[in-house]
Amino acid sequence: MLLSFLSQGDFKSFLISMLLSLPVIFFALSVHESAHGLVASWMGDQTARNLGRITLNPLKHIDPMGFLSMLLFGIGWAKPVPIHARNFRNPKWGFVFSSLAGPLSNFLLGIFNALLYGFVYARYVLLFYQSGDSFHTTVLFWLARFLLIGAMINFIYSVFNMIPIPPYDGSRILFAFLPTKTYFAVMRYERQIMIAMLIILFIVFYFFSPFSWVAEKLTNLFAEPIYSLVIKSALKNI
Repeated sequence: MLLSFLSQGDFKSFLISMLLSLPVIFFALSVHESAHGLVASWMGDQTARNLGRITLNPLKHIDPMGFLSMLLFGIGWAKPVPIHARNFRNPKWGFVFSSLAGPLSNFLLGIFNALLYGFVYARYVLLFYQSGDSFHTTVLFWLARFLLIGAMINFIYSVFNMIPIPPYDGSRILFAFLPTKTYFAVMRYERQIMIAMLIILFIVFYFFSPFSWVAEKLTNLFAEPIYSLVIKSALKNI
């Protein structure tokens, strides 16, 4: 993700975007894993709660390589929250809902950031045309940039984790509907599938990022109506 700035020779944007991305990634990963653990707890499995993994403290969740990958390429991972399906009151649906909780939490965060981005960017545009470049317009510009990064990262992480291939959350949701024998046959090769998938994704991302494309479309979907509403309201009052 951030490497796109370097490829364009924009080192300043790379550094600023990296600094803005750090808190976003920490929060996105922490919310994602905590959501898994929280829903698992509601469904009867207290493993994550007993291990202190239902927390927004990023030190409990960060995997160094996964964090670096997410910072540079836009795709990454955290330390998985341990979930024991045998503890669920309903093992099948407990596994489905706890797996869905992570991507859903990031999707909701993406919507929240996109809505705020539409509002703040509209205020920036209006203020810029009223008073030109100033301290306040600069603050609004970088705040809008921060919210844009927040929307993009959360949407990317949400969509990425819904891939129906092990070990991503989408596979755990899909496989819950497969026969037990088929499920365990696939999960036996989970690690090999994960490595192969990451290699394929990194190669694909070198040419085109489908997750970034989807995240951009989702961000615009939620941000543009707010942006248009603020601009139109301001023009009516002129």
